[in-house]
Amino acid sequence: MREEQNLISRMPAVYAASRLQGQRLLQAAGGLSIVEWRVLWDLAEAGPMTIGEMAQIQRIDHSQLSRALPNMRAKGFVLMRPNDRDGRQVLVDIAPAGLAAYEKARPTMQRRRAFVKAAFSEAEIKQFINLLDRYENLCREPIEQITDQEPKND
Repeated sequence: MREEQNLISRMPAVYAASRLQGQRLLQAAGGLSIVEWRVLWDLAEAGPMTIGEMAQIQRIDHSQLSRALPNMRAKGFVLMRPNDRDGRQVLVDIAPAGLAAYEKARPTMQRRRAFVKAAFSEAEIKQFINLLDRYENLCREPIEQITDQEPKND
Protein backbone atom coordinates (compact mmCIF):
# COMPACT_ATOMS: atom_id res chain seq x y z
CA MET A 1 0.00 0.00 0.00
CA ARG A 2 2.80 2.39 0.90
CA GLU A 3 4.56 1.93 -2.48
CA GLU A 4 1.31 2.63 -4.31
CA GLN A 5 1.29 6.04 -2.65
CA ASN A 6 4.93 6.81 -3.55
CA LEU A 7 4.69 9.42 -6.31
CA ILE A 8 8.41 9.31 -7.06
CA SER A 9 8.39 5.57 -7.77
CA ARG A 10 5.03 5.63 -9.62
CA MET A 11 5.92 8.31 -12.18
CA PRO A 12 8.46 6.19 -14.16
CA ALA A 13 6.00 3.29 -14.28
CA VAL A 14 3.19 5.52 -15.57
CA TYR A 15 5.53 7.06 -18.15
CA ALA A 16 6.69 3.60 -19.29
CA ALA A 17 3.11 2.30 -19.62
CA SER A 18 2.04 5.36 -21.59
CA ARG A 19 5.08 5.18 -23.85
CA LEU A 20 4.64 1.45 -24.49
CA GLN A 21 0.98 1.94 -25.36
CA GLY A 22 1.92 4.79 -27.72
CA GLN A 23 4.65 2.72 -29.37
CA ARG A 24 2.27 -0.18 -29.95
CA LEU A 25 -0.41 2.09 -31.38
CA LEU A 26 2.05 3.86 -33.68
CA GLN A 27 3.51 0.57 -34.91
CA ALA A 28 0.02 -0.69 -35.71
CA ALA A 29 -0.91 2.61 -37.36
CA GLY A 30 2.03 2.89 -39.70
CA GLY A 31 5.35 2.00 -38.13
CA LEU A 32 6.31 5.35 -36.62
CA SER A 33 8.35 5.80 -33.45
CA ILE A 34 7.17 8.09 -30.65
CA VAL A 35 9.81 10.69 -31.60
CA GLU A 36 8.84 10.54 -35.27
CA TRP A 37 5.16 10.96 -34.39
CA ARG A 38 5.84 13.93 -32.11
CA VAL A 39 7.98 15.66 -34.74
CA LEU A 40 5.44 15.06 -37.52
CA TRP A 41 2.56 16.12 -35.29
CA ASP A 42 4.28 19.35 -34.27
CA LEU A 43 5.22 20.20 -37.86
CA ALA A 44 1.79 19.31 -39.26
CA GLU A 45 0.01 21.34 -36.59
CA ALA A 46 2.36 24.31 -36.17
CA GLY A 47 4.42 24.46 -39.34
CA PRO A 48 8.19 24.78 -39.74
CA MET A 49 10.22 25.33 -36.59
CA THR A 50 13.73 25.06 -35.27
CA ILE A 51 15.03 22.04 -33.39
CA GLY A 52 15.16 24.17 -30.24
CA GLU A 53 11.52 25.19 -30.61
CA MET A 54 10.46 21.57 -31.05
CA ALA A 55 12.52 20.46 -28.05
CA GLN A 56 10.85 23.14 -25.94
CA ILE A 57 7.34 22.15 -27.06
CA GLN A 58 8.03 18.46 -26.50
CA ARG A 59 9.91 19.05 -23.23
CA ILE A 60 12.79 16.89 -24.36
CA ASP A 61 16.50 17.39 -24.74
CA HIS A 62 17.62 19.17 -27.93
CA SER A 63 20.15 16.38 -28.58
CA GLN A 64 17.44 13.71 -28.79
CA LEU A 65 15.85 15.54 -31.72
CA SER A 66 19.22 16.26 -33.29
CA ARG A 67 19.93 12.51 -33.32
CA ALA A 68 16.47 11.55 -34.69
CA LEU A 69 16.08 14.15 -37.43
CA PRO A 70 18.79 12.92 -39.86
CA ASN A 71 17.10 9.50 -39.96
CA MET A 72 13.73 11.19 -40.51
CA ARG A 73 15.25 13.21 -43.34
CA ALA A 74 16.66 10.00 -44.87
CA LYS A 75 13.15 8.49 -44.75
CA GLY A 76 11.84 11.57 -46.56
CA PHE A 77 9.69 12.67 -43.59
CA VAL A 78 11.27 16.08 -42.99
CA LEU A 79 13.12 18.81 -44.82
CA MET A 80 15.95 20.60 -43.03
CA ARG A 81 17.59 23.89 -43.99
CA PRO A 82 19.41 26.77 -42.32
CA ASN A 83 17.07 29.21 -40.63
CA ASP A 84 16.86 32.46 -42.64
CA ARG A 85 16.73 34.52 -39.42
CA ASP A 86 19.69 32.74 -37.77
CA GLY A 87 21.90 30.61 -39.99
CA ARG A 88 23.28 28.74 -36.97
CA GLN A 89 19.87 27.17 -36.39
CA VAL A 90 18.23 24.49 -38.50
CA LEU A 91 14.64 24.98 -39.63
CA VAL A 92 12.68 21.73 -39.92
CA ASP A 93 9.57 21.30 -42.08
CA ILE A 94 7.35 18.36 -42.88
CA ALA A 95 7.93 16.71 -46.27
CA PRO A 96 5.18 15.08 -48.36
CA ALA A 97 6.15 11.57 -47.15
CA GLY A 98 6.07 12.84 -43.56
CA LEU A 99 2.64 14.35 -44.06
CA ALA A 100 1.41 11.04 -45.50
CA ALA A 101 2.83 9.13 -42.51
CA TYR A 102 1.25 11.65 -40.13
CA GLU A 103 -2.15 11.37 -41.84
CA LYS A 104 -1.96 7.57 -41.70
CA ALA A 105 -1.26 7.52 -37.92
CA ARG A 106 -3.45 10.50 -36.97
CA PRO A 107 -6.80 8.68 -36.69
CA THR A 108 -5.32 6.12 -34.29
CA MET A 109 -3.71 8.79 -32.13
CA GLN A 110 -6.96 10.82 -32.16
CA ARG A 111 -8.76 7.74 -30.87
CA ARG A 112 -6.14 7.44 -28.12
CA ARG A 113 -6.77 11.04 -27.02
CA ALA A 114 -10.54 10.42 -27.17
CA PHE A 115 -10.06 7.30 -25.04
CA VAL A 116 -8.32 9.40 -22.38
CA LYS A 117 -10.97 12.11 -22.58
CA ALA A 118 -13.69 9.50 -22.07
CA ALA A 119 -11.97 8.26 -18.91
CA PHE A 120 -11.45 11.72 -17.35
CA SER A 121 -13.60 14.82 -17.23
CA GLU A 122 -12.28 18.06 -18.67
CA ALA A 123 -11.84 19.39 -15.12
CA GLU A 124 -9.88 16.27 -14.11
CA ILE A 125 -7.59 16.56 -17.11
CA LYS A 126 -6.97 20.23 -16.35
CA GLN A 127 -6.27 19.42 -12.69
CA PHE A 128 -3.97 16.55 -13.71
CA ILE A 129 -1.99 18.82 -16.05
CA ASN A 130 -1.69 21.44 -13.29
CA LEU A 131 -0.42 18.78 -10.88
CA LEU A 132 2.08 17.54 -13.46
CA ASP A 133 3.30 21.12 -13.97
CA ARG A 134 3.76 21.52 -10.22
CA TYR A 135 5.59 18.21 -9.93
CA GLU A 136 7.83 19.02 -12.91
CA ASN A 137 8.71 22.41 -11.42
CA LEU A 138 9.46 20.76 -8.09
CA CYS A 139 11.78 18.28 -9.82
CA ARG A 140 13.63 21.18 -11.46
CA GLU A 141 14.45 22.82 -8.13
CA PRO A 142 18.17 22.86 -7.28
CA ILE A 143 19.17 19.82 -5.28
CA GLU A 144 20.47 22.13 -2.56
CA GLN A 145 16.81 22.73 -1.67
CA ILE A 146 16.60 19.07 -0.68
CA THR A 147 20.08 18.37 0.66
CA ASP A 148 20.67 21.57 2.68
CA GLN A 149 24.00 21.97 0.88
CA GLU A 150 25.44 25.26 -0.17
CA PRO A 151 25.01 25.99 -3.90
CA LYS A 152 28.12 25.24 -5.93
CA ASN A 153 29.63 28.00 -8.01
CA ASP A 154 30.34 26.27 -11.32
